[in-house]
Amino acid sequence: MTVTDVQTDTDKQTMTITAELPVPAERAWQLWSDPRQLERWWGPPTYPATVVDHDLNVGGRVTYFMTGPEGDRFHGWWEVKAVDEPRRLDFVDGFADETGTPNSEMPTTTTRVDFEDREGGSRMTIHSSFDSAEEMERMLEMGMREGMQEALGQIEGVLADDR
Repeated sequence: MTVTDVQTDTDKQTMTITAELPVPAERAWQLWSDPRQLERWWGPPTYPATVVDHDLNVGGRVTYFMTGPEGDRFHGWWEVKAVDEPRRLDFVDGFADETGTPNSEMPTTTTRVDFEDREGGSRMTIHSSFDSAEEMERMLEMGMREGMQEALGQIEGVLADDR
């Protein structure tokens, strides 16, 4: 299992997921920087992602949708805030309508992904923060924790293609 730890802190309005990967940080970075690799793991197995736009430059935008088992689509977007390839990626993640327009009625998540080389591979830490405890609870009730764990669990399969 790739995920080694999941911590939620309602007081700080954060969720932190740690994953150990059997590859260097530079290779782990590609899981995010290559849209074809990203869509192989970003959505949970029953809601695979399709990346539409993918610009990981500061101010850039990533748009995607996840397709559910019944064919229904759930759209999302990222606004890239900081990039330090291959060490760090910061973005705001939100829900959108079918045209990619952000849904202001849904919470957004500010995400920081850190990559650190370790003996035998790397550690990827995903720090998610929320604007309020209520928004955090709403996202957790929608299954964010479980969905992220399931999605990250697919990374091993992506990396296995390297072998």
